[in-house]
Amino acid sequence: MIIVIGASGFIGTYLVDELIKNKFEVLATGRTNSSESYYKSTGIKFLHLDIANVNDFKKLPTKNVEAVVLLAALLPANVKGYNNPYDYVDINIKGTLNVLEYCRKNNIKKIISTTSYADVQNLWKKDYKIKESDPRNYRLSGDHASYVISKNAATDFILHYNEEYDMSGSVFRLPPVYGYGPHSEIYVNGKYYKSGFQVFLEKAIRGDSIEIYGDKNVSRDIVYVKDVTDAFISAIKSGKAVGLYNIASGKPLTLESQVKNIIKVFSSKDKKSEIKLLPGKKNNSSSYAFDISKARKDFNYNPKYSFEKLLLDYKKEIESKKFEFLAKSHPKK
Repeated sequence: MIIVIGASGFIGTYLVDELIKNKFEVLATGRTNSSESYYKSTGIKFLHLDIANVNDFKKLPTKNVEAVVLLAALLPANVKGYNNPYDYVDINIKGTLNVLEYCRKNNIKKIISTTSYADVQNLWKKDYKIKESDPRNYRLSGDHASYVISKNAATDFILHYNEEYDMSGSVFRLPPVYGYGPHSEIYVNGKYYKSGFQVFLEKAIRGDSIEIYGDKNVSRDIVYVKDVTDAFISAIKSGKAVGLYNIASGKPLTLESQVKNIIKVFSSKDKKSEIKLLPGKKNNSSSYAFDISKARKDFNYNPKYSFEKLLLDYKKEIESKKFEFLAKSHPKK
């Protein structure tokens, strides 16, 4: 059995779907009623679980668990108003420890969790791929500071349990993961905004002109949710997966190329959006890319989706309405 903790979230929902396709027995846990309804409708086992509540772990099975995937976390994008550091400690640090203790006590050796790409934010630059061996270098101010600190501590506890208790814990460092789900609106510094991707998408569908601020050649390492779920499944099957891994595309894409692809896929033939370059307007985006050779070597991680292919599949997911409940679960004003 594979236990997916945080299966009510975006990556978790896609992961459970892929695990079932790969013939794994799955127990999904989460905190939302919409996800419980979805899993009950598909016949997948589901439990309500609060990782910050150690007593909730008594609900989980104690035998025949092959691996635990920990995706439950508190993220700044979901926090309205004040970012309370105690909340990050309770959920991201204590919650991870509760999961690790559950695994230790029940002799579950394999756990896979995630961490933020912002743990190396000060290393982001064009034409350099960040490696797992690069030391952390992150910002101690801003709405991501408490989050990154908490995820760093959680990562260190997983690595500590590997050494102390002979576990095989892995941590996936993820850049923003694209896919159909709850990212049309996010919180930035506690304030509600439409994501840049959603703005571009809506303008392309309407055929409106799309403005690119600042440097059109700012490049980002964009990864699709289905490549991420493939990484989880490959790591579960592998006997070599342990430690920190960059799970990204490994191929940075310029802002202009992103917009051109969005127009190609989502604009109608009758009304194609035009691109307006505004280099004088400030764009806070930075270039970043990640070296994925370690994951490729240890468990044959091989991203399959180019950005255009990602968008085409994204469009199919919207039309299928299979995970429509995810899109409705984005943060509220």
